[in-house]
Amino acid sequence: MPSAIEQVHRDFKDRGLVVLAISVRDTPAKVDAWVRARNVSFPIALDLDGTTARAYRVTSYPTVVIVTRDGKLTAMARGARPWTNERGRAFFEGLVALH
Repeated sequence: MPSAIEQVHRDFKDRGLVVLAISVRDTPAKVDAWVRARNVSFPIALDLDGTTARAYRVTSYPTVVIVTRDGKLTAMARGARPWTNERGRAFFEGLVALH
């Protein structure tokens, strides 16, 4: 069974939603192993020195940051969320409807 965020990626990628994970201070080998073990299909960027995490004030993991196409921060959620339940799906439906 895919993770909730993987399922969101699969369900909404063809409608313009981009899921991008950012791995903070992990080695490329560790990230690659994690991706293979979980069959992740969304892209993962490396934040080797924590610059991006600091810029978005990430203090816990996972943290989901919603950024518009023009780079505007619109929402942030810290901690795991049930993104595939009715409320979570409605949130992403609303996002793709706006853009």
